[in-house]
Amino acid sequence: MQPHTASTLACSSLTKAANPSMADRYFPNEMPDFVEEEHEQASISQSTLHGLLRLPYPKLADKFLEAALDLKEKVVKRTWLRARRQVRDFTLYTGALGTALLLFKAYRVTNSKSDLGLCGEIIRACDAASAESRHVTFICGRAGVCALGAVVAKHVGDDVLLRHYLNSFREIKLRDVPNELLYGKVGYLWACSFLNKHIGENTIPSTDMSAIANEIVSDGKRLSNKSSCPLMYEWHGKKYWGAAHGLAGIMHVLMGMDLNPEDRKCIKTTLNYMIQHRFQSGNYPSSQGSESDRLVHWCHGAPGVAVFQDEQFLQAAEEAAAIVWRRGLLKRVGICHGISGNAYVFLSLYRHTRRVEYLYQAKAFACFLLDKANQLIEDGTMHTGDRPYSLFEGQAGMAYLFFDMIEPSESRFPAYEL
Repeated sequence: MQPHTASTLACSSLTKAANPSMADRYFPNEMPDFVEEEHEQASISQSTLHGLLRLPYPKLADKFLEAALDLKEKVVKRTWLRARRQVRDFTLYTGALGTALLLFKAYRVTNSKSDLGLCGEIIRACDAASAESRHVTFICGRAGVCALGAVVAKHVGDDVLLRHYLNSFREIKLRDVPNELLYGKVGYLWACSFLNKHIGENTIPSTDMSAIANEIVSDGKRLSNKSSCPLMYEWHGKKYWGAAHGLAGIMHVLMGMDLNPEDRKCIKTTLNYMIQHRFQSGNYPSSQGSESDRLVHWCHGAPGVAVFQDEQFLQAAEEAAAIVWRRGLLKRVGICHGISGNAYVFLSLYRHTRRVEYLYQAKAFACFLLDKANQLIEDGTMHTGDRPYSLFEGQAGMAYLFFDMIEPSESRFPAYEL
């Protein structure tokens, strides 16, 4: 993948879509606001969307598992076997590492050793393909290969391979790197946190992470230049707000860093600035000064903001979820800018609040895909991105969501939530 290609085309170009109608971006959400599960299964038609919503959750989870496993096999066939086990794009976003993460997710759900073994095989190929890469992040860079490789090596019990990936990770240099999530320092910091969670605390020393976080905060203060928003950042000349390239993603990762009280206050004040300057609809601009209230995606808009759920920001997260429920059935399947990614808004709120309505809303979006996606894709009504079987654009993201729907309290938006 050439520098900036995948994320710039997949995310930033969406702000310039030719069709001005918001309704053309999403399907009307005609699902009921809530449907009670029914335990008299003989009376339930399982062949309709409404029937799926009424199923007892264990029965529905079986359907999600069956669909996830079928999709996983299709993704492996299309992205790995048909490529003759060669890696052209190593990234998690649109490339082979996304297939590896899906296989790792499948292994964690089913304990399939063959999935774990194939995952490790793909990561080794990505390791070779990314050796000279200058990109440093989890989603689009070398850090993702090394971090996921280390975690998989730990699960396999291969200490030699574990040391290789950790040493390779520590050799990554942050030179002339922007601050955002997909290609920047924040994406590298997220990879550090991923390692510390899955390998062990202080695998990457907190002092090293704090030093990078301090640089990011300092850069944000400098660009803000004492404006009403304490921190501001640019990506290709635009001051983005979304999770992929802008404030939401940067603030999300910085919230998990060990920072001094003044800098933590800057982060929270920046989030409050965003909340105070959102659109009347409850959605968020894609960039500073934008007046176009059109994008309800993880990469741009309300979905990337819904992860801020400490008590100070919970109401704003719930209001972001409300706009996703109304306008989030996008005519795309993916994680970055599709229904699959938007379903994680409700899963995230369900984990935090344990309120059954959020589980229902996540279930509703996932059931919409389960019931309708194949036909809508075949009809050309729903799009699967330029890489239709990739994790962030295509059907691998839908499979990942289905796996997460089996144990929704354990779900995490891939490469964004820890």
